[in-house]
Amino acid sequence: MAAEDPAKRRVQVAEHPRLLKLKEMFNSKFGSTPKFYVRAPGRVNIIGEHIDYCGYSVIPMAVEQDMLIAVEPVKTHTLQLANTDPLYPDFSTTANNISIDKTKPLWHNYFLCGFKGIQEHFGLSKLPGMNCLVDGNIPPSSGLSSSSALVCCAGLVTLTVLGMNLSKVELAEICAKSERYIGTEGGGMDQSISFLAEEGTAKLIEFSPLRATDVKLPSGAVFVIANSCVEMNKAATSHFNVRVMECRLAAKVLAKHKGLQWDNILQLEEVQSKLGISLEEMLLVTEDALHAEPYSREEICRCLGISLEELCTQILTPNTQDELTFKLYQRAKHVYSEAARVLQFKQEVWGQRLTTHWSRMGRLHCVPSAG
Repeated sequence: MAAEDPAKRRVQVAEHPRLLKLKEMFNSKFGSTPKFYVRAPGRVNIIGEHIDYCGYSVIPMAVEQDMLIAVEPVKTHTLQLANTDPLYPDFSTTANNISIDKTKPLWHNYFLCGFKGIQEHFGLSKLPGMNCLVDGNIPPSSGLSSSSALVCCAGLVTLTVLGMNLSKVELAEICAKSERYIGTEGGGMDQSISFLAEEGTAKLIEFSPLRATDVKLPSGAVFVIANSCVEMNKAATSHFNVRVMECRLAAKVLAKHKGLQWDNILQLEEVQSKLGISLEEMLLVTEDALHAEPYSREEICRCLGISLEELCTQILTPNTQDELTFKLYQRAKHVYSEAARVLQFKQEVWGQRLTTHWSRMGRLHCVPSAG
């Protein structure tokens, strides 16, 4: 499924109240009729928190709430964006010179991320214009990935207008990379599940290379997602990116401690892979190499044998350069223990599938299905 293009199907707009309302609002806004609609769902993560950007597997699933965009390609090179929610103002720009301001995570910038990602992937200098009306019912800044769903939706919109094709995996990888245009240093889980999700199953998302495997859940299981109504915009604050940087610094310090070439290491998974040891052993290495007190920038420099200028210019990102201390021990311990929990969960699920297969087949050579 992952190698396939995103699904396309013809629908009768009149039979879908939300589409019909969106069509009417589009006509009111632009004086014309949308030519097609694109949808990308939000997600909830079952297990594997804050480890995808460290290279480890996660198990999310899509939710019914989504981003929906009505689209009309136009002959001009103007990109006009509107939103059904009056809190988000209209935006217009040329389609040929997209600029994204990382200091202002305005709603339309997430659309521009997906748009620019497709443009740069194909190396295009001129793109056709389009009128787009966005309708989202994912609670914003609630941890259900509304921003990534909009990036994914925009990427698919742009691909469709261009008349080009990419697989779901290729789209997920492009959109994960392009969301960084707005300054969010994510790992790819959100975009991957938005494109690779299937009804009735969660997905084991693995990276390098990106792949997704069905995780069948108990029949009749119901997941309740409680919204605390406390909003957290990842791109509007430095909290998320600081955490990513703390994991990156922990990986470098651990690698240096174990005598590895640490310069190019970015993820904690790389350290484990290069050492060739288990997650449990990595937890022991973490206990031995790192201390619980936050590290100052100067101490990190001493650990790595570099200058403060090198730390700031070669390792820290612009939105983390003002941080004075970093929690390396806490981040490494969480990542390795959470990755171990995902692995245990995966083994439990595969074990159940083996048991089920055994009871049906009664054969010694039965193996798990490929998903």
